[in-house]
Amino acid sequence: MCVTDPSVDDLKSKMQLRQSAQKIVIASHNEGKVDEIRVLLSFTGLDVLSAKQLSLPEPVEDGKTFIANAEIKAKTCAEKSGLLSLADDSGLVVPALGGAPGIYSARWAGPQKDFYSAMTLLENKLQPGDNRHAYFVCALSLARPDGTCYTYEGEVHGQLVWPPRGELGFGYDPIFQPEGYDQTFGEISPELKHQISHRAAAFRLLTNAHFG
Repeated sequence: MCVTDPSVDDLKSKMQLRQSAQKIVIASHNEGKVDEIRVLLSFTGLDVLSAKQLSLPEPVEDGKTFIANAEIKAKTCAEKSGLLSLADDSGLVVPALGGAPGIYSARWAGPQKDFYSAMTLLENKLQPGDNRHAYFVCALSLARPDGTCYTYEGEVHGQLVWPPRGELGFGYDPIFQPEGYDQTFGEISPELKHQISHRAAAFRLLTNAHFG
């Protein structure tokens, strides 16, 4: 069973997590993403592990939405590890490109995770005069070994810039300038990014429901 209603307030789930969970596995082999999530989970006191640390294979992400892929990763990780698992599926949506790269954001970088090439490809696909509005989406799925999972989604909107700016963050961060700021996610301090990002928005929903 998966619950995708961000308004859910599962008191039983909160009690079970507080009483029984000592470890949580992040269902990702992306160390930058794992590091961000580890910081966001630091207040819980959970021992945070990664799928890579446990040598867990990466599942086939054949969902059609961020939520579907997050749930595939979380449920697979929980089943194989026997532990509470958290998966993030996130990406950049560019309306002028029909929503691309969207759920294929990581795949645009290829097997070598070359995000400079991915950013260059994106820039080359935009035509002069195209609206450069874009937004990041993050779906977070929290799964138990019994198959139960809860999923939450957050967004942050902004503009695409070129050339890339900043060496902080990861992925498409150097070309994304969030609304209300004159720096990209590649220039903004990690502390500020943890407050305003799409991942932070999804985490607020998750922590209010399960750790609040």
